[in-house]
Amino acid sequence: MRIYLDNAATTPMREEVIEEMSRCMRELYGNPSSIHAEGRKVRAAIEEARKKVANAIGASIGEVFFTSGGTESNNMAIKCAVRDLGITRIISSPTEHHNVLHPLEIVEKQGVQVQMVEVDKWGRINYEHLEQLLRDNGGRKTMVSLMHANNEIGTVSDMARISQLCEQYGALYHSDTVQTIAHFPIDVSKTKVHFISGGAHKFHGPKGVGFIYINSESMIKPFIDGGSQERNMRGGTENVYGIIGMAKALELGIAEMESHREHIEGLRRYLIDELQKRYVDIQFNGDYAGDYLYTVLNVSFPPSKNSEMLLLHLDIAGISASGGSACSSGADAGSHVLKALGANPERKAIRFSFSFMNTKADIDFLLDKLDTLLEKRQAAPALG
Repeated sequence: MRIYLDNAATTPMREEVIEEMSRCMRELYGNPSSIHAEGRKVRAAIEEARKKVANAIGASIGEVFFTSGGTESNNMAIKCAVRDLGITRIISSPTEHHNVLHPLEIVEKQGVQVQMVEVDKWGRINYEHLEQLLRDNGGRKTMVSLMHANNEIGTVSDMARISQLCEQYGALYHSDTVQTIAHFPIDVSKTKVHFISGGAHKFHGPKGVGFIYINSESMIKPFIDGGSQERNMRGGTENVYGIIGMAKALELGIAEMESHREHIEGLRRYLIDELQKRYVDIQFNGDYAGDYLYTVLNVSFPPSKNSEMLLLHLDIAGISASGGSACSSGADAGSHVLKALGANPERKAIRFSFSFMNTKADIDFLLDKLDTLLEKRQAAPALG
């Protein structure tokens, strides 16, 4: 038996998505750039998928472009804004995903000024500092790049507030929304943002496909050159089956968002309560009880004889969780997010992340295994 609690890394595909993709593989084999009947049929299916994605985020169909995933979308937004829109300064945070931080390192070497807004010990943005940075722009055209929800600790930023500040000071706004698409309502017709990104495998779709929203006022040139695919925005034959699978997963996720949230919130709350009742000195990283991503709980365990190898012990016991971002799991350098928060490096942090497919029995299984590994609280003495 295995329990999967690493949904922030990737989610299992829904059966409905697999069925939809399988149908497309059988029936939609033409090249969408071909003008014959088979090609036109595939082109129509892609455009229908684009309409579904656009409707899900309140965008027009001309503002949605399909990519290989969140990493490409974030790279595209940052690098092309510098190249095509005259951005010479970017404000970001030290807790961003590496697919934002590493492109920032690249453009900084090209002469772009990169400034980091302060975050507190919970990973929350200091909005007063953000406004100060926006105000003191030194005449540079600025873009703010701040993720909607942190993938490691789950702390959520206030997109509406950031949008208002960017509009007030004439800055562009890019948000990595990979962790929140299909989990939170996002409406770009109400909250002005110039670029957002999505990756299908974070909401029970296929890997290797995603999208970028580009506000029509801030159109950029292609990041990948080649043919005229994606309305001349991205060269290369489209990942047809992935695109259609993503649209199906997003459609289902949006329709069931509230019921999924209620279910997942219950599991998360149950795990928090049981951990606090059972174990000594349990802490949580991030704004776990404030503005948080309900699919993520980052637990901080005190030092003990088993804590250092706790993640491995859980894996052996049949539980999949994470020590941080899956994209950095090959390196043993520790979490850059927890370092930015000033977290105690002696404590072991494990990220448990949930989906609607998890059950209370999964959490009980986890707790039973932890009981064999951790120091439990002493029972209160009997009265009388």
